[in-house]
Amino acid sequence: MNILQMNNNIVLKNQEDFEPKHIFECGQCFRWDKEKDDSYTIVAFDKVINVSKKDNDIVFKNTNLDDFEKIWIPYFDLDKDYTKIKKELSCIDEYLKKSTEFGYGIRILRQDFHEMVISFIISARNSIPMIKRSVEKLSVSLGEHIDTYNDKKYYSFPSMSALASADIEIIKDAKVAFRANYIKNTAQTILDKNINSKDFDNLDLEQTSIKLQQLKGIGAKVADCIALFGLAKYDAF
Repeated sequence: MNILQMNNNIVLKNQEDFEPKHIFECGQCFRWDKEKDDSYTIVAFDKVINVSKKDNDIVFKNTNLDDFEKIWIPYFDLDKDYTKIKKELSCIDEYLKKSTEFGYGIRILRQDFHEMVISFIISARNSIPMIKRSVEKLSVSLGEHIDTYNDKKYYSFPSMSALASADIEIIKDAKVAFRANYIKNTAQTILDKNINSKDFDNLDLEQTSIKLQQLKGIGAKVADCIALFGLAKYDAF
């Protein structure tokens, strides 16, 4: 991995298998804005970062080397060889071969577990633009201001405590419809039982799914999404 630091920017040189549009617009994450210059501004782990691609170089703005190594290398799964993975998948059958060609630049993001639980409860029977708006509204209403980038204020995803204690009308105001009670109930359960990602470390996918579906608003499909994007259970792919 060839990493250059320039001022408040990090440049990843000659990076294959990284296409911002494929990564951010595929439905695995919801806290991103596409900018006029076709870059993407992302909120994750209480940080704001701007990502763009210049030829085969990936430019990360509004970050530093320490945060890049501790937060963004894991987040973007940059320590995994996606070229090798795609070659292996392409050999399985024609369907997977075409899929890897179509989504050649996708990387599976390693995201915050609690954020994924709530985000994918919101995702049930919903569209990506609507999910994004709901998640953003919840963050502005119940999160904390973490940064201002390009004259826009950015907020953290609300804590489980903030969601559990929030007036139900504030949650409903985020246009989550019937999911409002699920969100509040699940946040309270997570607090009461101190549920976190480490509780799933030694569970296989089936056990993980069963445990997740004990939370209100989570069915089998939502559980698989949480397992993949919030717990790095890659066999859910």
